[in-house]
Amino acid sequence: MRALVISGGGSKGAFAGGIAHHLIHDAKRNYDLFLGTSTGSLLVTHLAAGALEEIREAFTNVNQSSIFSNNPFIIRQKGKANRIKINHFNVLKNFLRGKKTFGESQNLRDLIGRQITPSLFELVKKQDREVIICVSNFTLNKVEYKALSDCSYTDFLDWIWISCNYVPFMSLVIKDRNEYADGGFGCIIAIEEALRRGATEVDAIMLSTEVQMLNRMRSRNAFDLLLSTLDFMGDQITQDNLKVGNLLALQNEVKLQTFFTPRVLTTQSLVFNKEEMELWWQEGRDYAASLLT
Repeated sequence: MRALVISGGGSKGAFAGGIAHHLIHDAKRNYDLFLGTSTGSLLVTHLAAGALEEIREAFTNVNQSSIFSNNPFIIRQKGKANRIKINHFNVLKNFLRGKKTFGESQNLRDLIGRQITPSLFELVKKQDREVIICVSNFTLNKVEYKALSDCSYTDFLDWIWISCNYVPFMSLVIKDRNEYADGGFGCIIAIEEALRRGATEVDAIMLSTEVQMLNRMRSRNAFDLLLSTLDFMGDQITQDNLKVGNLLALQNEVKLQTFFTPRVLTTQSLVFNKEEMELWWQEGRDYAASLLT
């Protein structure tokens, strides 16, 4: 059984899409199991259906308004760099509405519903393939994995949306009387889950460099400090996931190939820039081709 596992990484998911595009279309690798966390969860259903051009078109055409129904950020371009500030008005508006987060991402849920149609869902469900979505259950303090084969159409779309909700900047979702958020808070790259489900070959796409290439700048304010804290925690979870995954693969004689990004694509993965994401998709496809030749 061969599995494709895609990590979280926000807008960098376009690079993962490019790698997967090459693996499936050009290298003709057939997968039985698709596992996605956060941005990876947005890709795996279309990849399982073989709808590569459809997901490329959808993924490389999103922007901030595609994601946020209440955007907590103000983004200004200074030269080639983006400067991000907190949108105090929108944050205050969210709190006055009784919300627990700085921003809301209902637009993303609507987008998922438009891109993953009932017919696409049924197509994947009838195939001899499984799609797994990773989510974090804050109420029960555990990571959960939701299989497409066990879900109704509406529930499955909810789990994908939940897996992407990077709180406190996006929506905190209450489902089944539990609070849920981004799967990456518990597991960024679900190699261990792929092995638990019987995978004997695993291709894992990791949306970070193999070694740290940048030191973080000093925090300028509480907002910067929060982002740095979340990034630090995410990096540690990533390292733990990779260590456990590699050890288990070695112990069980599983062939594991991990694809890292060859450079730092961005330090602002919550900024969705159409032009950059189009370039990253092609770059990912070309990079995978260079590794497999």
